Parts: sequence; C-alpha cells; structure tokens
Amino acid sequence: MSLKGKSLKGKTLFITGASRGIGLAIGLRAARDGANVAIAAKTAEPHPKLEGTIFTAAEQIERAGGRALPLTVDVRDEDAVKDALDRTAKEFGGIDIVVNNASAISLSNTPKTEMKRFDLMHQINARGTYMTSKYAIPHLERAENPHILMLSPPLDMAERWFAPHLAYTMAKFGMSLCVLGLAGELRSRGIAVNALWPRTTIATAAVQNLLGGDALMQASRRPEIMADAAHAVFLKDARNFTGRFLIDDTFLSEEGVTEFSKYRVTAGVPLAPDFFVPETSLAPPGALD
Repeated sequence: MSLKGKSLKGKTLFITGASRGIGLAIGLRAARDGANVAIAAKTAEPHPKLEGTIFTAAEQIERAGGRALPLTVDVRDEDAVKDALDRTAKEFGGIDIVVNNASAISLSNTPKTEMKRFDLMHQINARGTYMTSKYAIPHLERAENPHILMLSPPLDMAERWFAPHLAYTMAKFGMSLCVLGLAGELRSRGIAVNALWPRTTIATAAVQNLLGGDALMQASRRPEIMADAAHAVFLKDARNFTGRFLIDDTFLSEEGVTEFSKYRVTAGVPLAPDFFVPETSLAPPGALD
C-alpha cells in the first residue's frame, strides 16, 4: 500500500515526553504535514545534561509547519494529565492521536533496584500510559480516525528479557499490556491502539547518557525511523488496524520503504540491536546492511 498523497494536515497529536528524542521526532514529522502538536513533558527549564525543553520543542514544531502547544505535564499527576488533554482539545478543537512516549529506564538487577526507582518506572511507564489513554478516550471518540500509539515492545515473554532488569521490563511490558487490553476494549468504538518498537538502538539522550555513550550512539539509528513509522501508523484506518505490535523497519518495509541507510547515525558501523525484539522477528532484506 502506498502512503503517497496522505497527510496529517489539521490533525491534533498529544505526545507525552515530546521535548526531545523520539517523541519530538514524531511531532516534527506530523508538523511537516501541517498538524497540531501538544508537547506534554516535564522539562520546562533547560536541563544540564538533556537537550531541549517543551518551549524549544514548540519552536521546532512551528518552524516545521505545525502548530504547537507546550504543556508542562508529569504523567504521574492525574490532574495534570486530565487538564493537559482538555486544554489540547480546547485549543485545537479535539484530539486525533495520542502517543504514549514518556518512559523511565533503569537497567539494574533486583538487589540493586531501589524501590523508589521501581515505583518511578511503573508510575511513568505503565500507570502513565494507562492514565493518559484512559482520559484521552472521550476526546478520541469524537475524532474521525483516532489512534493511540505506545512506544513499547512486543509481548515476548522470554526469560532473557526479564532476568537482567526485572523492574524495567515489567514496567515497559506494562505499556504493552495496555495495548493488548485497550485494543480489544476500544475496537468497537473505532479507536486504534498499537505498539511501535525499534529493531536497533535509537540515538537519544537515554542511549547517550544511560546505556552506551558515544560508541552506542554511532551504532544506532536516528529517531526519524520511528517518526516515519509512527506517521504511517496514523494514516491507517483505525477501525481496521489495531492491536498490532510493530517493529519499525519491518513495518516500514511493508509500507513500501526500501532504503534504510538514511536512518543510520554512522555509515558502516554495525547496528546495535535493541532490547525485546523477538528472535522470530527478522529484519527486511538489506535493512541492516
């Protein structure tokens, strides 16, 4: 199926954690179509180690051709989430797409995981995703082609994903369980709920600061691969495309994309695999070359 000619012009996206990284890239891709983007994130003041705030993200969205609404939102705060969704709907006349991108990570084993860190990951990843989706439903029910997208992995219940960092995996899979449940719960209402996950590491602040530094950044793909894949999801008919757990390059290949080298940070450096990609998931021919 070709996506040529389709657009998100005039659509409204509510993206958590959109001040940088993959969330911002998804917003920028939509903005190039002329979409409205609510940037729901915590960073209102510059951070010493993290690039970008909700306001710098808004400037980029506007420069790309979209309309932006920067919102200071902690996805653990119920009132803040409800208010942000309501403000977005009031500002733009509704909400068409919700992207649950906000996430916390700590790759520690069980003895080394403090309970406050366990709680943080579950509050942001699982609870934040559940709560944002829950309060978005009344807005999405009024949309023409409503989508909820979780940036979360396939539910591959393999010991190797749980044993090294149980708390993180539980929290991340909590987001995917929301996909499984909400897709079925909301199917009759015409609201699509899907998951999108990268085959390789993506060049973000988390990879730079928490996972592997410059070396892993060089072995990563750019956030634009996730943005292009998300864009393709949002153009799908919500009533017929739901409950899917998508891997970025496989899905893009199915949509007719054949050139993946443009997404590499550094040509010639072997790409690093991301967590949680099932062994049965094979990359499209030539995608990793």
